[in-house]
Amino acid sequence: MKKMKVLCIVIAVVVTVFVVLWAVFGEKVKVLRTSLQSFKDENLSHTFQHTPEIQPTKKINKGGDAFQFIKEGEVQLAEEFTFDGAPCSVGEYIEDTKTIGLLVIRDDTIKYEKYFAGGDENTLFSSNSMGKSFVSALMGAAVSEGYVESVEEPLGKYIPEFVGTQLENIPIKACLQMASGIDFDEDTDMSGFSMRTLMGTPAMKVIAKYGTQEEPYTYRRYLSINTEILGEVIKNATGRSLAEYMEEKIWKKIGMEQDAYWTLSNGTELAMGGLSVSLRDYARFARLYLNEGSYNGEQILPKDWVKDSLDVSAAYSKPGANHDAYNAIGYGYQWWVPEGDEGEFMAIGVYGQWIYVNPSNRVIIVKTSADPDFMEKDYELKHVEFFRGIADGIVSGDETNANAS
Repeated sequence: MKKMKVLCIVIAVVVTVFVVLWAVFGEKVKVLRTSLQSFKDENLSHTFQHTPEIQPTKKINKGGDAFQFIKEGEVQLAEEFTFDGAPCSVGEYIEDTKTIGLLVIRDDTIKYEKYFAGGDENTLFSSNSMGKSFVSALMGAAVSEGYVESVEEPLGKYIPEFVGTQLENIPIKACLQMASGIDFDEDTDMSGFSMRTLMGTPAMKVIAKYGTQEEPYTYRRYLSINTEILGEVIKNATGRSLAEYMEEKIWKKIGMEQDAYWTLSNGTELAMGGLSVSLRDYARFARLYLNEGSYNGEQILPKDWVKDSLDVSAAYSKPGANHDAYNAIGYGYQWWVPEGDEGEFMAIGVYGQWIYVNPSNRVIIVKTSADPDFMEKDYELKHVEFFRGIADGIVSGDETNANAS
């Protein structure tokens, strides 16, 4: 009888502990389980078109008048592009990379727009790391308004958790350029970081523990926590959430057509890549940078900020920096800049999300995908040539039509 009583007490204690833990962490466990399910290969296409229905998000409201691209009859894309000296089929590459949306615009005219997995022009597609380029724009707004005095300022001025740590004196600019020197590995440390923040530990407290492995501006190392840090600087400096600041400074100012949503992690916007945006609105954002930060005669972002954002003249920013395969493409302020003389720049997200801008030909291409093979060798470089092939084909077609008329 005594043993039975002890057993009952133990069971009661275990049940009580389980109930308490579920009350504290149950919702977070549900979110974790949903996230893991969402990122299975077979679920990616659905996930990337329905994130606001799957994850907690914050809405970014559109403004009044939307900027309308001209819509003309769909043109035929180039049949081939060349990569590594060999011809490649455009159509096959679209299929092979699990494309779910492709939009091609030249001179504010939609030349090609197609959706491959049930979406349409109103569907909101996950940005993944393309969202980093939006965070860069918000930093530009914060600097222009004086909330952040300079990108040379130390992180500790805006992030109390970093005071007294090795991260305190890292300049903001070093995070913008992915050259902060923080001792973090994107491949091996990200899962632990995500788990700790999901379970409730504030992101900056987690990041503050990492320390540094080299001085800032020594080496370009792609770390998504750099963008989380930038988001925290913006939030603390402006006193507004990223979604609220985005709505005020970007979304309601440049003619966005749809509301957007920002995924939340532990109640805070996921700065490293949590936006859900329509393809045309991604293009409207790209158009802002194509026009040097101006929209309808108003300078939304300073021209110098746009210029500095695409500057890859520093040794660690150049294409091929440090002879590292991950650095094959140059990197500015959260924008990728390929080698070439046409001023191209890109936003890139995992699983094949792209904004490609070619200022010389005034071409914008947005491509969203659900490609589990996005880590294949030369994936980014091959996409650059794919986009160039499409852009060249569009320009040639326009020139042919002009000559014919």
